[in-house]
Amino acid sequence: MSQLTRSDRRLLGALQQDTTLSQIDLAEKSGKSRTSVWRRIRELEESGLIGGKVALLNPDEMGLQIHVLLSVSMVKHSDRTRKDFEAHVQTLPEVMECYSVSGDRDYVLLILSRDMESYNSFLNGSILDHPSVHSASSSFALRRIKYTTALPL
Repeated sequence: MSQLTRSDRRLLGALQQDTTLSQIDLAEKSGKSRTSVWRRIRELEESGLIGGKVALLNPDEMGLQIHVLLSVSMVKHSDRTRKDFEAHVQTLPEVMECYSVSGDRDYVLLILSRDMESYNSFLNGSILDHPSVHSASSSFALRRIKYTTALPL
């Protein structure tokens, strides 16, 4: 992909804030014409820079009160163990994000759950019960200080 222009960055910034903006509004915010905005968005989508457009739901309104950072250690460090665990995590809707990390643990997962009972069931039935997992440690979020989906431009 070619370098992003300042106009591209303004366009992407506006889209990260609100994908429902009209082409007229996007043209105004980016300094492009309406037609060039439409064409540039298509180019950015085709290049993979814009990966999709989604509605961001409010977890609290969905009843997801428990936010957990779960650190996981594997039983052994092999390709098979890693692939098995990573494939398993992909099937778990409670897992919002999963990172392979350096340090004492192998993975850190962001988990959203309705309540402690649900989280306990998830932890024991979906994580600790998995044959690739040696141990896990939970850190519970007390409150959210910052949350954004907007990438720095």
